[in-house]
Amino acid sequence: MAKYAFQGGYTTETWARFIQNPGDRSAPVRRAVEAAGGKLETLYWSFGEDDFLVIIDCPSDIAAAAVAVAVGSSGALRNTRTTKLIEADEMSQILEKAKAVAGAYVPPGAREPVRA
Repeated sequence: MAKYAFQGGYTTETWARFIQNPGDRSAPVRRAVEAAGGKLETLYWSFGEDDFLVIIDCPSDIAAAAVAVAVGSSGALRNTRTTKLIEADEMSQILEKAKAVAGAYVPPGAREPVRA
């Protein structure tokens, strides 16, 4: 399974409800992720631009996107983002593939190489 970071903030209305009825959010988040076939790895609270960071394992990009769309459509969140996380050991494979792509790519405004 691949890992994804889901982060964002709560709306002011959500914060007001949360203050009146505080509780642990990990169980509802876990249920949502599991409904898509995934697993909740961790949930962090934060302050600053974002209010939370959730790391999940999901079987596919489609499953992770389904979680993001379903949770985001609740109206309780703001400025949500989902980022697919890449394991450190995958970086060498990425760089090797990037080498081949870089040789084929022509930047905007540059001339196409003459091919023999």
